[in-house]
Amino acid sequence: MADAPRILFCNCTYAQVVPKEVKEAVLRKLCESGVAFDAVADLCEMSARQDSALQRLAGGGPVKIAACFPRAVKWLFAAAQAPLPLNAAEVLNMRTQTAEEIVTALFTSELKPNLPSGKVTASDAPSAPLMEPQAAL
Repeated sequence: MADAPRILFCNCTYAQVVPKEVKEAVLRKLCESGVAFDAVADLCEMSARQDSALQRLAGGGPVKIAACFPRAVKWLFAAAQAPLPLNAAEVLNMRTQTAEEIVTALFTSELKPNLPSGKVTASDAPSAPLMEPQAAL
């Protein structure tokens, strides 16, 4: 199956924003499957270092990436001068999807590109809980 998308798994080691149970379940299923995949410790850290491996990953053909938000992954690669092709990359969000949903999508040969096109704006940002105002001293 030469046309099957490659699989990239991000362990989100440093940010620790992905639920541990989801990461572990996805990685376990990947390892048990016998399917070839690339695993990286942390895409954020690789982007910050402008790791040249991101260029290889971005330029290697269709890819499915288990990481976090598609818009974040898009800009992590772009910041490292390794833009992902909009029509050949599918990002599965371990922050919001279940391990079962992610694994099912990873093992399906169909690629569903989902990177946002155009510029990401503040309105695209994930909602975060508001901080409690601190009392004046």
